[in-house]
Amino acid sequence: MYLSVVLTLICLLGLGGSAGAARGNARSVEISDVVQIGSTQLKPGNYKVEWQGTGPAVQVSFQQNGKTMVTVPGTLKTNDGQVTQDAIVTEATSAGTSTLKEIDFGHQKLALVFDQNPGGM
Repeated sequence: MYLSVVLTLICLLGLGGSAGAARGNARSVEISDVVQIGSTQLKPGNYKVEWQGTGPAVQVSFQQNGKTMVTVPGTLKTNDGQVTQDAIVTEATSAGTSTLKEIDFGHQKLALVFDQNPGGM
């Protein structure tokens, strides 16, 4: 009886740790201009960016006001010590829009990279 109680507690503690780890894969990001990510345009505002997986390949969701706006594949990488502040890297397209390429998290030395190749010509 004692052993089963101990095993149950260990399992519950283990699950609690996993839930805490999942919360560690989310950051708040301020987007100041309209950006294209996948087939979705994100308007300026504050977004919760959350990724699933330990990397390098992850699924990244952008949430605003509790609603998921888009989920796209991304690559989680470790930045070098030169990145000291959060940054959003975009690339202007010929269509006059900006495509989201990378989000740098300076204090965590992490970055999410988005390889967005438009499909077809």
